[in-house]
Amino acid sequence: MNRSTTSTRTLVGVAIFTAIIFVLQFFLGAFIRFGTFSISLVLIPIVVGAALYGPMWGAWLGFFFGFVVLISGDAALFLGVNPLGTILTVLIKGTLAGFAAGLVFKALEKKNMWIAAICAAIVCPVVNTGVFLLGCLLFFLPTVSSWAEAAGVDNLGVYMIVFLVGFNFVFELLLNIVFSPLILRLIKLGKNRPQYTT
Repeated sequence: MNRSTTSTRTLVGVAIFTAIIFVLQFFLGAFIRFGTFSISLVLIPIVVGAALYGPMWGAWLGFFFGFVVLISGDAALFLGVNPLGTILTVLIKGTLAGFAAGLVFKALEKKNMWIAAICAAIVCPVVNTGVFLLGCLLFFLPTVSSWAEAAGVDNLGVYMIVFLVGFNFVFELLLNIVFSPLILRLIKLGKNRPQYTT
């Protein structure tokens, strides 16, 4: 297979994953919620895309995820407080999550594809959530502190971990660990299937 064919297949594959991210976040993101925050299924195609096409394309898929979060209204609560901080946090967290997933998968793939996929599936939500928490500390500390106070929680760290990201993170992590390696395996099996001509 020549370089042009590989490049075209990569672009088509990335375009398909980009469309999946749009549909999952823009249309399904509004239906799966815990409180005011939605559960994101989008990290699964980001992990799978990063594993198939590499860290840079993973970064693109993560960046696009962030863009869709901004236009879908999922970040409206934070946009009203600090627009620039929200835009930076949302775009950076998605981009770094996709890039990190691709790096981890690439580093471990030759040793064991399953382990590589599971580790990438863990790293993606950890980075996504970690950067979100960092963004909260940098740009939204007074707001988050007032939310903790209103909830009757004295410890800001406990509030952020348990109430702000707890359910979302655990749910996203479990979904990623289960589905990302499985989907990746199915795609790899389909690629390796013998081609029959008539």
